[in-house]
Amino acid sequence: MYTTNMSVQISRILHAGYLFECNDFKIAFDPLFENPFSRNCYAFPSIEFDLAAVKDLNFDAVFISHYHDDHFSLESLNLLKRETPIYIFSIFEELIELIKDLGFKDVHAVELLRPIHLGPFEIMPLEALDADVDSIYHIKVEGRNILNVVDSWIGPRTMDRLRQTTWDLVMWPMQTMREIEVLAPASAEPVTPETLKLPIELIEQLQELKPKAVIPSACQFRFEDWSWYNHAFFPITYAQFEKQVQEILPQAKVLRLNPGKSLLLTDSDIKYSDRLPWIKPVGDQEIDYEFKPELPPQSIADIAQRLPSLDEKQKNRVHDFCTNALISRYPQLSAFEESYFQNKKIWRLTTYDHYGEAKHYFYEVYRNQVTIASTSISPTWITEIPEVKIYNALEDGESLTSIYVRVTNPKDSDPLEDPLIRSLYEGLVGGYQKAQLKKLGLRK
Repeated sequence: MYTTNMSVQISRILHAGYLFECNDFKIAFDPLFENPFSRNCYAFPSIEFDLAAVKDLNFDAVFISHYHDDHFSLESLNLLKRETPIYIFSIFEELIELIKDLGFKDVHAVELLRPIHLGPFEIMPLEALDADVDSIYHIKVEGRNILNVVDSWIGPRTMDRLRQTTWDLVMWPMQTMREIEVLAPASAEPVTPETLKLPIELIEQLQELKPKAVIPSACQFRFEDWSWYNHAFFPITYAQFEKQVQEILPQAKVLRLNPGKSLLLTDSDIKYSDRLPWIKPVGDQEIDYEFKPELPPQSIADIAQRLPSLDEKQKNRVHDFCTNALISRYPQLSAFEESYFQNKKIWRLTTYDHYGEAKHYFYEVYRNQVTIASTSISPTWITEIPEVKIYNALEDGESLTSIYVRVTNPKDSDPLEDPLIRSLYEGLVGGYQKAQLKKLGLRK
């Protein structure tokens, strides 16, 4: 037991995952008990989970803020007791059914602005800027107000509501991940001093909320040790986050909370407390992100050589997708506003095997149609990817962040219009979780 009647303990699990404890009640938010999670996202700083101890945990409830795989993992939920109540924000009924397929009976769809009372806790789900995907949480406990923003942005309507509260603690997103810039480095805007700072919108919102204490929250991971992403994806350091917050809120405490570390909120103070015994720190726990924009992008051929190889059957699966399934799926996608492909263009898709050897596919793309090109004339749009990552996206639901795809697109176009990316992901929900159920032997 960690808490007393008037105290609240908050512990970091991993990434956006937290454990709240008060008066013998334990509530987890976005818990992940995997390292790596989302296939290649490694805890930063590094930790190890005592999975036998995790299986013995008794949570009074688990809240899942949204369905992205770095917040909602059935492999992590699979470690928990099936009588645990699960609350998930999702507009997709099928995601709720996936949790039930895992054996949980007490599963609830969270309704925004409808409070949930659990022991000493009142949990108020609030609308995030991306209202169809994300949610954020106002947690009231023992007279304290705590805001868990997860990794969301806050819209004007929710900010109007938040301004009315005196905040004891907020968990505030610290990292502006450069997902588009690593996806399409050739067309990325140059790095400026502002790149290395929190966006002004986040700073202004935090200044308005005036919390007494701030936890730099999601994200909290890195990629494989060899990955260029580690120095190109994460521009904000813990040191920079603390500096910016202290400049606007000099009286506020900025409390870094690594995986396993805990804070104790008492009537008069907030201070560090005992670590969670089932999360073991590994190596230096005070390391920080290192952003190195001067590094050239790692070639996809080099990346492919560091990844597992495919067998012949798996290679055929990828080839069939590139020559058949992609072509038949593309016309089913919604029209892309102001499409670059409004006029006929040549697109080259290049896959790399475990030896870094390239295989080229040439297509004509015209509006919502893709056909095999009759010639390999110079393409105006190029997509490169390790072949194993196409396979992983198809079979394991691996997310866009993890598949090391590289888009070389014209300056006046949107890299997210990429035909491969759209064919793999657009309109598909729960692919990662469905693959997890299959891996666990619960789905064919």
